[in-house]
Amino acid sequence: MRIAVISAEAVPYSKTGGLGDVAGALPKALRQIGHDAFLITPCYWQTKGEHLWRTAVDYLPVEWRGGIYPAKVFYSEANGSPTFLIDAPSYFHRDSIYGYREDHERFAFFNHAALTLIRRFGPAPDIVHLNDWHTGFAAVEIAHLRYWENYWRNTRTVFSIHNLAYQGVFDAGELWKFGFSSDFERNAFLSNGAASAMKAGLSTADMLSTVSRTYGYEMQTHENGYGLDWLLRQRSNKLFGIVNGVDFDVWNPETDTELPHHYSKFDLSGKRENKRALLDRFSLPIDLDRPIFASVTRLTSQKGIELIQEVVWDILATGAYFISLGSGDKSYENFFQKLRDTVPNQVGIYTGYNESLAHLIEAGADMFLMPSRFEPCGLNQMYSLRYGTIPIVRAVGGLEDTVHDFNALDGSGNGFKFKEFRADKFLEKIYEALFAYAEPETWRKLQLNGMSEDHSWENAARKYIQLYQLARS
Repeated sequence: MRIAVISAEAVPYSKTGGLGDVAGALPKALRQIGHDAFLITPCYWQTKGEHLWRTAVDYLPVEWRGGIYPAKVFYSEANGSPTFLIDAPSYFHRDSIYGYREDHERFAFFNHAALTLIRRFGPAPDIVHLNDWHTGFAAVEIAHLRYWENYWRNTRTVFSIHNLAYQGVFDAGELWKFGFSSDFERNAFLSNGAASAMKAGLSTADMLSTVSRTYGYEMQTHENGYGLDWLLRQRSNKLFGIVNGVDFDVWNPETDTELPHHYSKFDLSGKRENKRALLDRFSLPIDLDRPIFASVTRLTSQKGIELIQEVVWDILATGAYFISLGSGDKSYENFFQKLRDTVPNQVGIYTGYNESLAHLIEAGADMFLMPSRFEPCGLNQMYSLRYGTIPIVRAVGGLEDTVHDFNALDGSGNGFKFKEFRADKFLEKIYEALFAYAEPETWRKLQLNGMSEDHSWENAARKYIQLYQLARS
């Protein structure tokens, strides 16, 4: 099958969150199981790996807003699959990837340029896999073109929702500027008097997917549907949940190049040495028997940071360490820095993002905290499982699907989870984890349960192939 994956971000070229991880890993996984998959993504000012690029198209004339935009296209296989990076300096050479008043125009252009590029290279894809609101424009364009161009007649679209909260809303009066002038196209976008690129993708793609089974159900509720739950319920027979995979070429404690010590489920001694390295990194007293609770996340309300604020003093009262890596809301940043200043012998704080340190925290910590308000999929809990670090999570979205509550009676389960968004419920699970940690054999069983699970991208890619086949049936 010939598959084009289109995404606003993709590792290793660009990343702000889980979307980048998924879009970077999926095309490679699809190729590894025998399919002709390639990726199209913007070339930002921040895009990494210039030494691995070469020019694919020096001049790509994109019909845009009544004229021609002279784009350029670079080519790379730094992510393990053919990747085309669309270079349009006026749209993508910015200080940050998102956050501009005309983001809707930037990504409308990107979609149109991506389809222009696809036409230039070989036969039409069997599947165009679109990701989040940034690519809703292409879903509408392909649905429209199928009736007018033979090239697209047999192409089907899959639209993946990574986070429904972001919908790409803009003034509907601008649709004509981007070439969407028919009643069909306008109706696809219209939502409460405005235009929504997310709604456009949801309403016109042949199949819909999201990044966990549970999030697929949650999106159809008023509480979690962000005004589009009615549309998701209407198209529920086209909506499927597929949990993201983990790129084990990057996240594998046996081979991770970011770690000072490697280890496996057969020999966990290296994990203890990584714990030593992590404590040393934060200038904390080296006591390898005291547990480390860790968090690596964006400091936003979505991630349930207020629950961590409420329980962290109880954690420290047990004598445990607490380590956090993240940035975001200034009030959260200030809280954690004050915590570090108050209890410097138990707390390590890194404000910002540091990929190498994120790997060391996963390897050196004992428990990982993810009390999210909502979590479409989540990746850190799966990294934690692979690294023998026990996740303590709220049972929502992908956290519900991947973390199974530990049962001390039969030894089943791989972590601890609570349902209600309440600090006391969170703290109960923290204490349960501490009781398990105090029993080395029980703790090792928990670690091995998690490290034995298959969250590989190969497994996820095969499920996507089934979805693509449904789209074409």
